[in-house]
Parts: sequence; structure tokens; C-alpha cells
Amino acid sequence: MSTQDKKSQSGSEEINFEKALRPTAWDDYIGQEKVKQHLRLMIDAARARKEPCDHLLFYGQPGLGKTTLAYLIGKEMQTQVRSTSGPALEKPGDIAALLTNLEPHDILFIDEAHRINKLVEEVLYPAMETRTLHLIIGKGPSAKTFSLDLPPFTIVAATTKANLLSSPLRSRFGAIFRLEFYDVKDIEKILTRSAHLLGVEITHEAKKILAETARFTPRTANRLLKRARDYAQLYRKNVIDNTCAEETLKLLDIDEFGLERADRDFLEILIDKFQGGPVGIRALGAALNEEPGTIEDVYEPFLMQIGLLQRTPAGRIATKRAYTHLKKDHKSPLF
Repeated sequence: MSTQDKKSQSGSEEINFEKALRPTAWDDYIGQEKVKQHLRLMIDAARARKEPCDHLLFYGQPGLGKTTLAYLIGKEMQTQVRSTSGPALEKPGDIAALLTNLEPHDILFIDEAHRINKLVEEVLYPAMETRTLHLIIGKGPSAKTFSLDLPPFTIVAATTKANLLSSPLRSRFGAIFRLEFYDVKDIEKILTRSAHLLGVEITHEAKKILAETARFTPRTANRLLKRARDYAQLYRKNVIDNTCAEETLKLLDIDEFGLERADRDFLEILIDKFQGGPVGIRALGAALNEEPGTIEDVYEPFLMQIGLLQRTPAGRIATKRAYTHLKKDHKSPLF
């Protein structure tokens, strides 16, 4: 087998594992209990009326289960889910083609909904409100407008940046749900289920170690579990124990808080170059050679969640806990 074929096979196996680890039944979806209760009510009521579910919007950090929820809703509603993404919808004809090919009660899942083209949004408004598609054929004086009735359908959208959604689009969703970070206990349950699906044994101590460093995110937890499985396989261990988990984290350069090298570099620059802050995001971006959007989306949410960073009107501030974790002297007058 050629090197290219091996890489292709490895990539396919990774994708298959990702699909295998995704919950396929409502009861297998761990966590987000309030969201699930609200959705359960909406789904059961819609099924009783034999109507499609209201349009739904999920937002939250990557890896919290937005896509999984969309497919579980399709399964509960006993209908198919068509999938696309905001960047793929470049012109009105793109969304028109998708909507006109939907069967009654189908679900159209739109990932990265904040990146939908504004011209496409204009087509979506009447489609979501009255199930009518308004199209313009031709240009100039000879242009003609015609309307097309659409079958009953549901749009389920997901985004990591709800603030970038326009108000008219946001207001057309029947329910909006924020997915929160998971607690360690729920992450441990997810690891138990994933280990069973992967056919590996894991000790309680190893589960606790991986769960505490998984950044409160199921996707990260499953990624760490797969790397620990690789380590156990390489060193011919029959079980993922605490030593295997610790060595895996050491190889990945992840510390006991779940911080990666890039997270620690971020905090060290904030402390060493800017005396712990406050500092503006543009200055931080220049020092890190990162875009401000990357700092807001990738670094800050988790660092704020575990109390290592504060976001204030004056700028970003490293907390006393950050100084302690990095073994720095906290000389800042703020403490």
C-alpha cells in the first residue's frame, strides 16, 4: 500500500470513529439537560400535531454537540436531515435549490449560520416565515418575480458566533438554545460510552484525568481518549490506566488544567509583556501574531471559564490564579 493510500485510509478511519462516537439515540446524548427538556417538549408537541418542528438555532463553543443535536432531532421527528453550511450558500440560487428539493417535514441543517451571505438571507426570510420562495428571473426591465410554495420544513442552524447573526434572521427562529460547557461528571460518562464503542478498557482514575483536562468539551474528551488508546496500543497495554493517561497528556504538552502550549504562551505574553494587563485585544493579537477574532474564539472562552483570564472594559487581565498556575510573581496592583 502506498504512503498516500495509508494516509487516506487513516483519515477515513478517523472520520468513521468520529461518526461512531456520536450519539445516535436521544438517551445516549449526555448533558445539556435543560436544552434537551425544552426540545423534547417541542418535538413531542409537533409530532402530536403532525407538523414540522419550529425553526431552531443552536449556538455555543465548537465541540459541544450542536450538529449531533440536529441529527437527533431528525431521528426523533422520523425525517431526513439535509446538511449545508453558511459559506456554501454564496448566492440566492444555492438556497433555492436546497429548499425546492426538500420533502415534507424535512430538516435543513445549516452549520456556521453566521457566514450566510446577506443576499441569501433575504431569500430565507419569507421561506422561514410563510414557506414561500420569492425568486427574480432576469435583469433590468425584463426581470420577472415569481413565488413558489414550499413544503412544510424545519431549518436547524448552528453557530459559534450568535452575535454575528442579523436581527431579522435571528428573530425568525422559533427557539434559540445556548449550549453550555459540560461538567467533569458528564465528560466522564461520555468517556465511558466512547471507550466502550472503541472497544478499549479504561480505569476510573484515567477517566478522571482525561475528563479534567478535556476543556469541558466532549469533542476534546474523545480526541484525548483516542490518543490514549493509541499510546496503550503502542506500548502493549491492555487497559488505559492513569499512567497511560498522564503520559498521553505529556506527549500532547497538555497540563493538569487542560491548557495547551498555545494557551500558556498567551498567558505568559499577557503577564510578561503587559504586566498582566489590562491590555487591548489588538495589542495582544500583534504580540501573539494572531487575529483578534482567533483570540476571542479560541483562547478566551476556556481561559475565562477556568478563571485564568478576565475581560474588562479596559482590556484583558490575567487573574491571580493564572500567576499561580504559571508560577509567576503576581506583582500587579490589581491583586
